[in-house]
Amino acid sequence: MEFDLEDPLVSLEEEQPFTVSELFASESDHMPSPNYLSLTHFHVFCFEAISLILQVKLCLCNRFISPSFVSHLLHFVMFLQVQLSYKLDPFVAYLAINYMHRFMSSQEIPKGNPWYLRLVVVSCLSLASKMKNTTLPFLEMQKEGCNFKVQSIHKMEPLILGALKWRMRSITPFSFLRFFISLAEIEDQSLKQALKERASTIIFNAQNDIKLLEYKPSTIAATALIIASHELLPHQYCILRASIISSEYLDEETLSKCFDLMQEMIRTVAKELETERWFLRTETPGSVLERNNKRQRI
Repeated sequence: MEFDLEDPLVSLEEEQPFTVSELFASESDHMPSPNYLSLTHFHVFCFEAISLILQVKLCLCNRFISPSFVSHLLHFVMFLQVQLSYKLDPFVAYLAINYMHRFMSSQEIPKGNPWYLRLVVVSCLSLASKMKNTTLPFLEMQKEGCNFKVQSIHKMEPLILGALKWRMRSITPFSFLRFFISLAEIEDQSLKQALKERASTIIFNAQNDIKLLEYKPSTIAATALIIASHELLPHQYCILRASIISSEYLDEETLSKCFDLMQEMIRTVAKELETERWFLRTETPGSVLERNNKRQRI
């Protein structure tokens, strides 16, 4: 039985039911430490680490995307474009980034050792793939510059597990979608599914906006659903929003701040997507290949 991000507290041995209150009570244990955003090394390491994870995902499904281009698009724009064609479960990358943030917030990262960060990233990907019962393509990753022996990864994994206190069944925003959707009392199953899928897309983007790291997974989930309902069900938006805000587990002021940040993120992603579409329209296939070849020689 593989780990399901929507049911994180279900035991692997016994599918024991858990209460919603238990889910909300435990979510803070699966977040980075409160002072994470204030750490002096955070912004540099975080940018590079997320770019590395994104690079691994992209290099396995599209050989024409260069590492420098991947680093430039931090907000998972290209990830959203290719995730359907990529053979690895997209939740593996999401889970790996969750592990990475929690590990980095509790450890002193050695300076001047870029290989160490790469090893942490690959090890987080390895642990996440094990939780999802998928195979991480080490050979393909080695071709792309992640040249670590399996033994080195296996040595790093216990360090990460210890830092995370062996809490690998992460409680993420996906864990709360079902609960908040149920509050809206939507009878049409197709609408519920559409709402869930759009909210999930927003959550994937939100993980890579560092300003949103301070918000609890439940707040991220609730905000994503409110935004999704405004886009997909404008006539029912007020009712849906009111039903979610009325939850005893949410703080309306915090939700409002998260909403503003997420709206800003969505506008940024939309602009980047439009820029990328324009870029693809203005370049011929020959010029794209020529530019790629030049970068490879450099």
